Amino acid sequence: MYKNLNDVFNFISKLSFFKITNFVQLLFSYYYSRIKRKSCHKGMPFSVSIEPTTSCNLQCPECPSGLRSFNRPTGMLSYENFINIIDQFKKKLIYLNLYFQGEPFLNKDFCKMVKYASDAKIYTSTSSNAHFINKKLADEIVKSGLDRIIISIDGVSNETYIKYRKGGNLNKVLDGTANLINAKKVLRSTTPFIIWQFIVFRHNEHEIETIKKMAKKYNVDRLNIKTAQVYITNNTNFELIPQNTKYSRYEKGNEIIIKNNLMNHCWRMWQGCVITWDGDVCPCCFDKDAKYKLGNIVKSNFELIWRSEKYNQFRNSIFKSRKKIDICSNCSEGTKIWI
Repeated sequence: MYKNLNDVFNFISKLSFFKITNFVQLLFSYYYSRIKRKSCHKGMPFSVSIEPTTSCNLQCPECPSGLRSFNRPTGMLSYENFINIIDQFKKKLIYLNLYFQGEPFLNKDFCKMVKYASDAKIYTSTSSNAHFINKKLADEIVKSGLDRIIISIDGVSNETYIKYRKGGNLNKVLDGTANLINAKKVLRSTTPFIIWQFIVFRHNEHEIETIKKMAKKYNVDRLNIKTAQVYITNNTNFELIPQNTKYSRYEKGNEIIIKNNLMNHCWRMWQGCVITWDGDVCPCCFDKDAKYKLGNIVKSNFELIWRSEKYNQFRNSIFKSRKKIDICSNCSEGTKIWI
């Protein structure tokens, strides 16, 4: 419990009058828009995801990075472009997720980016497979001021782990976790808040109780049990979907459908956005291939993009029929399980 409180207090310490006021504006305009069924947008994003890279060392079968199946370019976010992006947000931004697709620690400037955002009093987070977190990098991560890290660990044995995390090694995940925990102790730091994320598949659903025990043994700050996403196509591997419906994002019947009712509104369209490594602004994290590009922050001012007719048209399309928007079809809103 005290670990969670440390994280909460750390988050609160990042707040300011301007950030809180901005959040209230966003919240008010969102509910006003829901009532009017038309986009009315006040404020700037309080949460943004920025992609350090699309490159990855693993080949996970339901991930565009792992499949190398992007229609958009693969590349690395430059430190200069990152500074330009953050400088447009930093007065009102509360939460920065330095992750979208790919393995963030493949970007050599990752810790420099975190340090710049942390110095601007922005809560920073990332997600990693932890294969590159050696002792040196662990020290750099802690010193950078990173507030939170999610480490993917989808098996309690290497045999189970590599069924989805292809090309990976569970021992590297465990070593990376241990290195980070030790660096926190040596540097007397409460950050980053370390979360193990266990995605439930059919081949690992029997290991849920064991991963809970492992999380306690390794003394990670929290364990997240998450539902698996699959792409519903003619080639879908339905063997990935767990038998226990509690841990499934989908309903089984004559066809596989998502449990989410996909109501015609979405808070994500007000609270934040995703920015790819090359500056494209996308509506949310489910637009993995950046199909719905709403502008480019490297080539244009973000506020002009955020308030543009194109962006408002997309928000209005959510009010009309969210089920017709393909990137919404796998939305996990309301289907996560927190342990």
